[in-house]
Amino acid sequence: MFPERQWLTLSDLADALGVTQSRIRKLIEERQLLAVKRDGVLSVPADFLRDNEPLSELRGTLFVLADAGFRDDDAMRWLLEEEESLLAAPIDALRAGRKAEVRRVAQALA
Repeated sequence: MFPERQWLTLSDLADALGVTQSRIRKLIEERQLLAVKRDGVLSVPADFLRDNEPLSELRGTLFVLADAGFRDDDAMRWLLEEEESLLAAPIDALRAGRKAEVRRVAQALA
């Protein structure tokens, strides 16, 4: 369903960040992270973290995608799959410092 990446359950994520699972759920609610169910378990791609913190560029991008009408599953798929206009998966472009370009492409999808 989603491109193969390293995934973390909320429990794994809480351990990695040294916080409670309720804090992880709050980060998801605040759109600092995005989680989807994989095999019935809510999970987050490890690529959404940098230095044991949510990737700062992700939050604004998630808002742009939501404004464009993307549901969480669709947003996750878009972030993780190769985007032809970026020549990379959007999450990889975000991690490479191409935030403005990724958001421009996301806005054009609306």
